[in-house]
Amino acid sequence: MSLPYRSIVVLTGAGISAESGIQTFRSADGLWENHRIEEVATPEGFAANPVLVHNFYNQRRSQLLQTHIRPNAAHTALAKLEYACSQLPDHEFLLVTQNVDNLHERAGSERLIHMHGELLKVRCMVSGLIFEHREPVNIDSECRCCRQPGNLRPHIVWFGEMPLEMNLIEAALQRCDLLIAVGTSGQVYPAAGFYQTARRQGAHTIEINLETTGSEFDEHIYGLASTVVPDFVERLLAM
Repeated sequence: MSLPYRSIVVLTGAGISAESGIQTFRSADGLWENHRIEEVATPEGFAANPVLVHNFYNQRRSQLLQTHIRPNAAHTALAKLEYACSQLPDHEFLLVTQNVDNLHERAGSERLIHMHGELLKVRCMVSGLIFEHREPVNIDSECRCCRQPGNLRPHIVWFGEMPLEMNLIEAALQRCDLLIAVGTSGQVYPAAGFYQTARRQGAHTIEINLETTGSEFDEHIYGLASTVVPDFVERLLAM
């Protein structure tokens, strides 16, 4: 087996998880589950009403843990591509996801960065330590490290906060010769910024989306992620 590319970066967005039953971040009216984004997805919203915010993410966490929520064929195909890269000398692969679910991990992905955090983790606001957490959280929940109530917050990057691991992501983009964006608009950040960085290094760029976004990626593939991503990966591995 051989691959025509030696360094691959994949960016995934809400479109890849929508087919698994994960609700998208917000609707056209700017609301998320009937809440204003400012209320449940900003540091200011959390400071103003931590009870509301904790309840909101407890509901999202509960939804993710339902038995019918599982990886789809697109998640599995990307894990297969990562494994293929790992079997070839001097090849590298990085999957960067904007999604806060764990579907990529459940499909087998290991070289993975959650740039917007993870729903099944909480963070201590005092120490910055991060903990796996699947149970409901409230303002009385005791932190494992400081043993104090009220110091835990969802491990989610809110509006106004810096995405995680940007130095690692930027370095990978500067080395890559193939960038693939799946289920995310190619015209807005972060996909647009990823595209610009990769293109400056001469990388080939591919957008895989449900419908056209008007992006400047070199190649565009449209359709359901669960259908077109496995087909694309099979073609790539056959080159």
